[in-house]
Amino acid sequence: MKRRTTPRIGLALGSGSARGWAHIGVLRALHKAGVQPAVVAGSSIGSLVGAAFVSDTLDELEAWVRSLTWRDVVRHLDVTLSGGGFVRGERLMTSLIDTIGATRIEALSIPYAAVATDLETGREIWLQEGGLLEAVRASIALPGLFTPVQVDGQWLVDGGLVNPVPVSVCRALGAEFVIAVNLNGGIVGQRFRGTDTGMFNDAEGPAGSLLSTLGFARARNILAQLWGTDEAEPGIFDVTATSINIMQDRITRSRMAGDPPDIVLAPKLNEVGLMEFHRASEAIAAGANIVETYIRAGELDAVLP
Repeated sequence: MKRRTTPRIGLALGSGSARGWAHIGVLRALHKAGVQPAVVAGSSIGSLVGAAFVSDTLDELEAWVRSLTWRDVVRHLDVTLSGGGFVRGERLMTSLIDTIGATRIEALSIPYAAVATDLETGREIWLQEGGLLEAVRASIALPGLFTPVQVDGQWLVDGGLVNPVPVSVCRALGAEFVIAVNLNGGIVGQRFRGTDTGMFNDAEGPAGSLLSTLGFARARNILAQLWGTDEAEPGIFDVTATSINIMQDRITRSRMAGDPPDIVLAPKLNEVGLMEFHRASEAIAAGANIVETYIRAGELDAVLP
């Protein structure tokens, strides 16, 4: 009897900031089911988790993100008042190098690409060579938060601006069956809160300490303006994050309508805020749950061994 062969599987890992830890759960559940992606493309946070997967350091990344507290997240925000962003990202990159290592994309055994956006032209850029984490840093450069990255004379920002779920990249890399992980479904209309509400009342807390480093004497008042404490009037970050949610949702719908994946996994992450990276366990569980649900429903039979 002829053995059934599975198609060449591509995994398109979408953008979504802190919601992106769900990608770890997706990868864990797929591996447990015997599904082996042959191609990986990631946009923004998807590029980071994808990088850990293709460099065989997913265990290290998961251990690190599960250990993060809100204070740890704040400590990684090396604030700058110049350079086109709020955060330089150097502390984050140091931690990622310690966790994932300094691997080059060309040395990977699995085809991989990180998606970024050319800030000058708006063109979609596929980073397929050079330093793996340098490509990730460009792909996660969320405008207004992280400073842009210069690569080969181009200033690059977050890939989620142009291709939040890079299905097209997977197909270009040779995937025959694309599993897309969309983190942006159902997020429009969700009010954003970057932290537990208690931090807004504590000017000596992590956010207060962060603002103190900027020379703000009245951290509590600044917090109210930035994050928003009145349901009737959102703060600056509230407006920015909600706007990004709307943008990514609309772009994702448009891109996937034009180039539909074979399967779309959409973990339930409505309550996880854009910057709540300390909620990794919750997001990882949501990623694993959606895969297990699809397997039980027979939706992934085409790629199961």
